[in-house]
Amino acid sequence: MVLGQGEHSYEVVEGWGEHFYSPFVEVPGLAIDSRDQVYVFIRGIDPVLVFDSQGNFLKCWGRGVFTRPHGFYIGPDDSLYCTDDGDHTVRKFTPDGKFLMTLGKKGQPSDTGCVNRDYRTIKRAAGPFNCPTDVALDSRGNIYVSDGYGNARIHKFSKDGELLLSWGEPGRGPGQFNLPHGICIDKEDKVYVADRENSRVQLFDSEGRFLKQWDANRPTDVFIHDGSLYVTELGYSTGLGLVSTSPKDGIQWARLSIFTPDGKLLARLGTEESCQPGSFFAPHALCVDSEGSIYVGEVVITSVGTSIPVPGNCHTLQKFVRVR
Repeated sequence: MVLGQGEHSYEVVEGWGEHFYSPFVEVPGLAIDSRDQVYVFIRGIDPVLVFDSQGNFLKCWGRGVFTRPHGFYIGPDDSLYCTDDGDHTVRKFTPDGKFLMTLGKKGQPSDTGCVNRDYRTIKRAAGPFNCPTDVALDSRGNIYVSDGYGNARIHKFSKDGELLLSWGEPGRGPGQFNLPHGICIDKEDKVYVADRENSRVQLFDSEGRFLKQWDANRPTDVFIHDGSLYVTELGYSTGLGLVSTSPKDGIQWARLSIFTPDGKLLARLGTEESCQPGSFFAPHALCVDSEGSIYVGEVVITSVGTSIPVPGNCHTLQKFVRVR
C-alpha cells in the first residue's frame, strides 16, 4: 500500500530489524551515519543498537551508561550525541562507544522549580539542563540542545562545549516554550524546534531570534532532508481512545507530516488504526537516510502508562521506503 502524497509517497517495510529487538522496548532516538547505518537508541539493556539499511544487526553498546535515553544525533564525523533526560546530560561518543565529552552535570538538574518532570510546574527558565530532550549541530559545529521536560529553553554551545547562548522561557508566545522536545538545523543554520505542548513548530535564526511558527499536533521530533522538514506528531490520543484534548484540525491520531521549510504541508502518513503498519501509536523519533527512506521510533509504554497493557500487535520501529 502506498502512503503519503505526490513526491512524498512511501511503502512501509514490515518487520524491519524486528528479530533483534523486543517490540516492547521503546525507541526514543534514531540517527543515520555517513554510511546509512541506522543507530537506534532504546530504553533497554544495550541502549545503542546499530543496523545496516536492510535491517541486519551490526553491533550494540552502552550497557550501564545511560539513565534514561532520549534524543540522539550523529554529526558529520559520525560522532554520536546522546541526550539522557534522566541524568540531565548530553554526552558525545565515537561510533563504537568511546566517551568523548559531557555537557551538563550528571544528576544535577538546573533550578527551574519543576516538580516531577512536569513542564506545567516550571516556574522560571534556567541554565543547562533540567531533563534535556534533543540535540543538533549547525554548519560550524556548534551544539544546540532542547531542554524541555524540566526547563523551557534552547542552549547553544561551541563545538568544545562552551555555553554561548540560551533562549526561551515558559509560555505560549513566540520564542516561549511548553516542552521543547525536538530540534534540527538546516543548511542555512536556521533552527527548528518541536514545541510539543504548544502544538507548533517554531523557527529561529542561529542567535535565537524568532522567525516563524506553524501548527502541529504535539510534535515530538523534527528532521531536515533534501529541503523538506519531517515532523512526528504524537497527537491527542494514546491510540486506545484516551483523548486528552481537541486538536485545531480535528485529527486526534498520531502521524508523520512533511512540510516545506516555511510550513507548507506536502504530505502526511498515519491513520486512526494506530497499530497497523504505516500508522503510529506514539511516534517519538525520526530520521531520513540518503535514499530518502524514513525511520520512525515509538514510545508506546510511556504513552499508555504502566497500568494499561500494551497492544500485542503494536510496533516500535518502522521503515518507509520512498516510491519513485
